[in-house]
Amino acid sequence: MADTETGAARPRPATLPLLIAAVVVVVLALVVWALTADSGSDDSTVSTPAAESADAGFARDMAVHHQQAVEMSYIVRDQTDNEDVRRLAYDVAQTQANQRGMLQGWLDLWGLPKTSPDGYMAWMEGGGHMGHEPRDGSLMPGMASNTELDKLRELEGRQAEVFYLQLMYDHHMGGVDMAQACVRQCGVETEKQLAQGMVQGQQSEMELMTDMLKERGSAPR
Repeated sequence: MADTETGAARPRPATLPLLIAAVVVVVLALVVWALTADSGSDDSTVSTPAAESADAGFARDMAVHHQQAVEMSYIVRDQTDNEDVRRLAYDVAQTQANQRGMLQGWLDLWGLPKTSPDGYMAWMEGGGHMGHEPRDGSLMPGMASNTELDKLRELEGRQAEVFYLQLMYDHHMGGVDMAQACVRQCGVETEKQLAQGMVQGQQSEMELMTDMLKERGSAPR
């Protein structure tokens, strides 16, 4: 999107701070994990979950789910000048990039692959489909389709804001569904605590998105 005064393209937000923050979170997660495993806590009995476990499945799938949220957030930051939407997009991107680094750090620590031969959502009891199936290139419930991502890239201004908020609301619905399943099914206490934090954080953002959509004469889909 061109700058309204100079006509020059606005540069993309710097990603270095996000990368640094993600590295820091991963290092801290590994340290905490090592300490809890050595301390004789309940986590020590499940310090290396099985590849097909809910712990590993959640880490793999949520990392992928988070990556799309980061992508959509950077798209909309280039498509609007509205500071409220840009601030929300930055917060979503920063939070989910950091959490994604933590999830992948655990998989590395456990020596488990970052992809599952059983496909996405196989670890979830009931599949977590929220009443609908992934479609048109979307990998999991709540994720945007290829067509929707292409549309978001084409929109600008208020139209981009509304569509982003609707897509991210759906995305958070899927994320909350997955995180609640981890709280129920995962055995690693540290991971369950992260999942519970995701539930609370994303539900709060969904309320904010609903208010922002209402201000724009719209609503979640």
